[in-house]
Amino acid sequence: MTGRGVQARYMAAMVIDATGSGMYLPLSLIYFQHSTGLSVGRVGAIVSAAAVLGLIANPLTGVLVDRFGARAVVVGGYLLRAAAFACYPLVDSAGPLFLAVLVVAFGDVSFSPSVHSLVAEIASGSARDRLIAAQRSLRNAGLGVGGLLAGAALTVRADRAFTVIVLTSAVAFTVAAGLIRAIPVHRRPGGTPRATPGRGYRLVARNRPFLALTLLNVPTAFGYMVLAVSLPVYVTLHLGQPASLVGALYAVNTIGIAVAQIPVTRVLTRFRRSRAVAAGAGVFGLSFVSFAVLGATAGGAVLLAGVFAATALFTVGELLHGATASALVVNAAPEQTRGRHLAVYQLSWAVPGALAPAVLTALLSLSPTGMWLVLAAGVTVSALGVLRLEPHLPPVAVRAPSTPETTDGPTPGDTGPHGGPATDPPGGPTATDPPGGVPAAGSSDGRAADLVRVRESH
Repeated sequence: MTGRGVQARYMAAMVIDATGSGMYLPLSLIYFQHSTGLSVGRVGAIVSAAAVLGLIANPLTGVLVDRFGARAVVVGGYLLRAAAFACYPLVDSAGPLFLAVLVVAFGDVSFSPSVHSLVAEIASGSARDRLIAAQRSLRNAGLGVGGLLAGAALTVRADRAFTVIVLTSAVAFTVAAGLIRAIPVHRRPGGTPRATPGRGYRLVARNRPFLALTLLNVPTAFGYMVLAVSLPVYVTLHLGQPASLVGALYAVNTIGIAVAQIPVTRVLTRFRRSRAVAAGAGVFGLSFVSFAVLGATAGGAVLLAGVFAATALFTVGELLHGATASALVVNAAPEQTRGRHLAVYQLSWAVPGALAPAVLTALLSLSPTGMWLVLAAGVTVSALGVLRLEPHLPPVAVRAPSTPETTDGPTPGDTGPHGGPATDPPGGPTATDPPGGVPAAGSSDGRAADLVRVRESH
């Protein structure tokens, strides 16, 4: 299969997956409240508990990717979700609800580490950046289309529409699994073995630059959560604006990512990834300061324009940071333990996703202005930290190599997916790393973390 054929099949799977997810995500709590008769609060608690327990699949995902390959784990995750969604119409009480949602949580948690590992196996050089950018762009579009389809279905007959929506999502996951399964993935030249079982996570623990990169992402991940958690409350309760404005602001962000991510990333491939990531975090900080200043604005047209301008700044920050950060991390992860490294990095998204609703709402209740300034300080620390970490990251992670790029994986005799030798030495891909280290994408209501997960599959 040609490189274009691989990319087309991969992107088709991402769009189908996102469309199915987009049909279901806005209705998740409502659906189970409708089908079980439980209160929305109890449904939310059950879904949240399952999501937190599902995090145990994170380290297992890394092991499975390194042992069986990313494609097998992506396909397995899709099939898990498809099976659980197919069982959703049978859920009628709290126990079956918890079990079904737990299976979906396992599939969800496995997605980001495995799909980014798959990107590393089917693309190299700056082609990885562009493939991740295309994925983000088209998944945003798919989510929007899915939401529109769900809304149209519910206008016909709600009882039947709920069942149709979840079963359609199950079919979408199954089709996506089939498309991913059909993508050829070339094995390492000479059958290079993967990390020795039992040593993989110890190698990650010794990789201090990669762990630092993971920790530096935590404040930025909290920043991503404001769109789903803080902004709706801030705009409606503290700025006194109508709830309809929240939808318009979300549309600005979603459409902006869908339209501009690919061309922006094409330009960013000319620069160091670490600089683009730091710039994105810095723009996030400007956006948060702008939101803080709006709290002192009298209102009227100036306030309305300011809210849209701050949201546009947030979107620019996401355009600079999102796809480039994913490419930086994928290339910073040593090939032999890439699955484990990306599983650890995914915790920098999963933990903020689980904590953000409680943390951000608590900060918002103490001081709306203070919350924005705390977030601005956090992303500023992230930006400065990434810049200081840059010399300790592998050169091929910091900047895409100028060697020929591929989108269908390495073949015998080619360079490896990092653009360097086909195999990385134990502990990392360079021989000049500093001693002691090697070089280096669930919520309280069950929905906020889902939004971040599908947007960041980051």
